[in-house]
Amino acid sequence: MRQFPWGHIGRYNNFQFFFRKVFKGEKVQKISLESGLTCPNRDGLKGEGGCTYCNNEAFTPPPAGTHKTIPIQMEEGIRFFAHKYPTMKYLAYFQSYSNTYAPLPALKEIYGEALAFPRVAGLVISTRPDCLDEGILDYLADLSGRTYLMLELGLESHLDVTLERINRGHTFAESAAALEAASRRGIRTTAHMILGLPGETREDWLEQARVISRLPVDNLKLHQMQIHKGTVMARQYRNDPSQFRLFTAEEYASLVVEYLELLNPLITVERFTSQAPAELLIAPAWGIKNYEFSAIVEKLLEQRNTWQGRLFLTSDTIEFIS
Repeated sequence: MRQFPWGHIGRYNNFQFFFRKVFKGEKVQKISLESGLTCPNRDGLKGEGGCTYCNNEAFTPPPAGTHKTIPIQMEEGIRFFAHKYPTMKYLAYFQSYSNTYAPLPALKEIYGEALAFPRVAGLVISTRPDCLDEGILDYLADLSGRTYLMLELGLESHLDVTLERINRGHTFAESAAALEAASRRGIRTTAHMILGLPGETREDWLEQARVISRLPVDNLKLHQMQIHKGTVMARQYRNDPSQFRLFTAEEYASLVVEYLELLNPLITVERFTSQAPAELLIAPAWGIKNYEFSAIVEKLLEQRNTWQGRLFLTSDTIEFIS
């Protein structure tokens, strides 16, 4: 049976294999935390109102809560999972808003509170590419030499016209510069991209795969365009739904396969979809869990006899391990 360059028979470089390899098969669980920080396109530094698609309740599960300290959030998260697996290790996942958007001493305190807990194996820090200065990057590099650290950067699109439309408050050049700066320091990064943003086309999304493949991206999170209640996009969708390209699950799976074909095979794919709580989701409502969608993509890759990176740098030959 064919084995691909990433070391298994799956047709894309999946996160589960990477995770098991890094943690040597140990059970490791992310605990979502809220740091209490905000974003520069919310507090007036670069804009107000935040990104047009953003309702943080759509992806922040309990027990996170801005009224709770980091230690309390960690204690509650560990208590929730520990009864299942007493020897489980944990990653402190700073997920909501921009978790490097504070002076360095404040960040050191926040991260240190999480790392102080027994069985915490590292940090996952979600932020914006324009919220990283030299001092913060140097500190993250030092941390990554001592513990597991993943820096998640919300890029969302490679097109400046889209970034302006969704009120991101930064350019794609800033995104690329942040990735390069992190890479020079040996900091592992995850790029977050949305497929289906208003005004973009299939050709744009496939070009995005080529653009991302040329950058020092280690991991990739994709997700489909969703409309969440309480957002600017929800109002825009009510006023003019024709400006939105909301995929069926089948359409999106087909696009993901084409995207994967162009994607650098060295990039680990963490996910293809995002799941918002049903009470916050306006559209599209697929009723498919993330792992079920991944199985659909894997099956479609097999049916088309293709794989991640098949069309990446077509002048090169991608060797297979027998």
